[in-house]
Amino acid sequence: MSEVKKLKFFSGGSFIESKTQNYLDAYDPSTGAVIAKVPCCTEAEVESTIAAAKSAYPLWSATPVVKRVQVLYKLRDLLHEHLDELTYLVAQENGKAWSEAQGDVLKAIEGTENAITAPAIMMGESLKDTSKGFDTVLYRESLGVFAGIIPFNFPAMIPMGWMAPMCIATGNTIVMKAATFTPQSALRIAELYKEAGLPDGVLNIVTCSRKEAEIFLNHPDIKGVSFVGSTKVGLHIYSTAAKNGKRVQALCEAKNHALVLEDAPIKRTAAGIINAAFGCAGERCMALPVVVVQESIADNLVAEIVSQAKNLQVGPAYDKSTALGPVINADHQKWVEDCIQKGIDEGAKLVLDGRGCKVPGYENGFYVGPTIFDHVTPDMSIGDFEIFGPVLCIKRVKNFEEGITLMNKNKFANGSVIFTGSGYYAREFARRTDGGMVGVNVGIPVPIGFFPFAGHKNSFFGDLHCLGKDGMRFYTESKVVTTRWFDEEESQKEKVSTWDGTI
Repeated sequence: MSEVKKLKFFSGGSFIESKTQNYLDAYDPSTGAVIAKVPCCTEAEVESTIAAAKSAYPLWSATPVVKRVQVLYKLRDLLHEHLDELTYLVAQENGKAWSEAQGDVLKAIEGTENAITAPAIMMGESLKDTSKGFDTVLYRESLGVFAGIIPFNFPAMIPMGWMAPMCIATGNTIVMKAATFTPQSALRIAELYKEAGLPDGVLNIVTCSRKEAEIFLNHPDIKGVSFVGSTKVGLHIYSTAAKNGKRVQALCEAKNHALVLEDAPIKRTAAGIINAAFGCAGERCMALPVVVVQESIADNLVAEIVSQAKNLQVGPAYDKSTALGPVINADHQKWVEDCIQKGIDEGAKLVLDGRGCKVPGYENGFYVGPTIFDHVTPDMSIGDFEIFGPVLCIKRVKNFEEGITLMNKNKFANGSVIFTGSGYYAREFARRTDGGMVGVNVGIPVPIGFFPFAGHKNSFFGDLHCLGKDGMRFYTESKVVTTRWFDEEESQKEKVSTWDGTI
């Protein structure tokens, strides 16, 4: 058994023990054991952390961008150096399989490398002689203190790949609320930021409840909020913070669909679906929980998916042979199993049942095996709301038109996928789908970090997505400067011509 850690929050460059009496349990999902006591920081502690970020802002924003990114260069090297340690932390506190946990950290590194390009992508525009003797230049400048609200499912990538690097590189400071279930990865990387030379107060991390996090939405010193989580909470954050004049990017729920046409290769398509549906135990907003398949190949595809799913090794996160790890905690395990029962009650055909999954030696872990429903119809809610677990729904359609119409009726539009050998249908799908991130024979169409993570409809609220140039624009504002310089010789002539001889 690992020692239960009593965690501290990170404010103004120091780890501080909270004065709260309210500590929450964080679990190792693989074993079911408590591994950390997480403080619910007080309102005063959240306020003081925002003050620390505000205090650090003037000097940090005045630091040239080419010097700011030197910290990120050093951090990138430290992240590589500590890759195995950080991978273990993610696997232990989140439960995703080792290779997936490593991918989480590598995505944090990718986001850091993306932010290192800030000197290039922050460059503005200029035009000489906008009028005779007038020149105009557009600059991009930082705004101040930002807040980040982090979900449990990607404890390294989202705070330390999506939020912090670009915010910091562009000259802002940030206060992040780490997820109660998975705070240790972000806190450890905060230590590495300090080791890389980041000044105190530029990066800060608190752990608290929604009540204390509400401070971010109303505090006059917070210029913007970046959020990843449920649509209900995201809509509240968006409406409240925007009402207070803050920038918001709220990345929310999804129910991503794939359309499989009859010309798609069965085995390869099934393998792509398995990876997309059951990777990270389905706990990712770019998971693939619904497959819309053309009826002519449906029986064969479903049989192949079930066959491959049965061969997935369910086990603890830190066993490198594990393909499917546990879900985050006991409450979520029950939620997923209740959703499976709901699908049965609605009349969907359960062709693979993952309930009651037990792993020898890890019987107290929060495991749900791969679960597959067939013949899910549009009137069944199981195919429309986000379960966030290893549950796959199969919907059958006659043709492309019926398939894309069905997909676009869903209220979420994070991502969408087509499996086909037809260039015509692939192009038509990319043009007509509501999904913000589109895959053609790619089950998880998450773009590399130089492009935005671009959800649509109820999957995103805001104007500027995270990552890429969108991310840079979110953390900066434009300033347009028009100048006019007078010729010195002409100025002297003007003085002589206008002098009336009076002393």
